[in-house]
Amino acid sequence: MTEIPIILLAAGQSSRMGGADKLMQPIDGVPLLRRAALRALAVGPVIAALPPAPHPRYEALVGLDLVSVPIPDADEGMNASLRGAMSAIAADASAVMVLLSDLPELTSEDLRDVLRSMTEHSDNLVWRGATEDGKPGHPVVFDQSLFDELSQLTGDSGAQSVVQKCKGRVHIQPLPAQHALLDLDTPEDWAKWNATQPPK
Repeated sequence: MTEIPIILLAAGQSSRMGGADKLMQPIDGVPLLRRAALRALAVGPVIAALPPAPHPRYEALVGLDLVSVPIPDADEGMNASLRGAMSAIAADASAVMVLLSDLPELTSEDLRDVLRSMTEHSDNLVWRGATEDGKPGHPVVFDQSLFDELSQLTGDSGAQSVVQKCKGRVHIQPLPAQHALLDLDTPEDWAKWNATQPPK
């Protein structure tokens, strides 16, 4: 399979973390952002949408072979990140994967499962990870024919409008447990999740 570029959305403000940065929270000594980037890099080339430098998130990615794209208008919301990152996607890419960086249980194998579903369900335009009981989540892969729309989105709704326009041509790929949806947005989320982790 030709490698599909992966957009790692990491320019948000962590506004619900009480002043902390959720993407810099350590898991096994590794910032969540670096962990997400490593898992994506095991699957394909990565374009990371980041806040304008200087910012600690750049330090979390030092030494990794990825493309960092500063998003000067990140305050607008997720679609500013999508627009900025899409500008770094090669024109001949057959598709692009969009991945949130705050999903701690999403694995490289989960990403591969969604990519494999492109071959098995090739008549679709969108391929999307879901929970094991079928609730849509991340990652989301978009066919090349949708690149122009992704590059023109505004606001903070993500690519939901693009997905909705493709109704009937969206493949939902179940992934284990809640991998596709479990995010950690608040200190309480982190405390609850950490309490469920096996002792090291």
